[in-house]
Amino acid sequence: MASSQKSIALVGSGNWGSAIAGHIGEKIRDLKGQYNERLLMWCKEETLDDGRKLTEVINKEHENVKYLPDKKIPENVIAEPDLIKAVKDADILVFVIPHQFVKETCEKLKDKIKKDAFALTLVKGFYVDEKTNELQLVSEIITKTLNIPCLSMMGANIANEVAEKVFCEATIGSRDDKHSETVRELIDTPVFRLRFYPDVEIIEMLGALKNVIAMLAGFSEGLEAGFNTRAAVLRLGFREMINFCRLYKKESTPDIYLESCGIADLIASSLGGRNYNGAKKKAETNKSLKDIEKEDLNGQSLQGPGTAKEAYQFLEGKKLLDQFPLFRDAHLICEDKIKPKVFLENLSKHPEFDRKQ
Repeated sequence: MASSQKSIALVGSGNWGSAIAGHIGEKIRDLKGQYNERLLMWCKEETLDDGRKLTEVINKEHENVKYLPDKKIPENVIAEPDLIKAVKDADILVFVIPHQFVKETCEKLKDKIKKDAFALTLVKGFYVDEKTNELQLVSEIITKTLNIPCLSMMGANIANEVAEKVFCEATIGSRDDKHSETVRELIDTPVFRLRFYPDVEIIEMLGALKNVIAMLAGFSEGLEAGFNTRAAVLRLGFREMINFCRLYKKESTPDIYLESCGIADLIASSLGGRNYNGAKKKAETNKSLKDIEKEDLNGQSLQGPGTAKEAYQFLEGKKLLDQFPLFRDAHLICEDKIKPKVFLENLSKHPEFDRKQ
């Protein structure tokens, strides 16, 4: 293998992780020698119901039978249960893990990766510092802990559809032209198009926040709310997403909210994403979200509840909860402090209706 070949590693192997691993795996194979065709995908080892190890099944059958069943993964994608072994030679690290595991994962990787590597986060979520009440974004945690640059990618990318090569698009946050070109080479295809903006943080935040509004869309469906009401939930929710982002940082252009990372991702996630489906099931059955994850989502984590909790904490610290009633109520529903129907009853009192033009 030529020393000029760059290697890619994926940190994560769930539904979305397996889908994007398959996509990138095919792309680097088609590039014929420009990149190391062997793509290592860190897979936290699990024992399946039949006693087999998940990594062994992926590498033998080329399918993630638990998190992306019935979708083949290219043979050059190798599931690796050892985190350090998976990433130590990588020039590009793609993070696709639940946001609650980012800090501990990065700590394990500290001083274990190439110094000139860079990262791309597909992680949807953020933290709020308990002492300062300041937001901590995944890209910032990766950069600070690993001392490498980090780009972001978000968009309307339902994993199963990506695996089936259904057309989609995504938005990349990058302030480095060279890294942007590398990501374009690795991901952009006729069925997966990319757009680039310098707003790494805004793009990342939108990807996290839409999961909260998608849950509210699911609650609305489960409660059999009318289409007019459900449309209002999305509009008001999108407004809260924009306002929340602006509490952290001003966007380079308002057009960013009309990209795939903004309105498109919200629409897709509110029509059929896991947060939508989980919330719909809760409204219909009153089951706990933990039970829904275990029994209805095959163990996949809902990202909306965690983000709703962090957003609630951040807004409460700034005494702004009343200005973001949808984020407020989403968290309270997830904590079983109010019933889902309450947020619908509160819609008519949304502060948006008192805002002067």
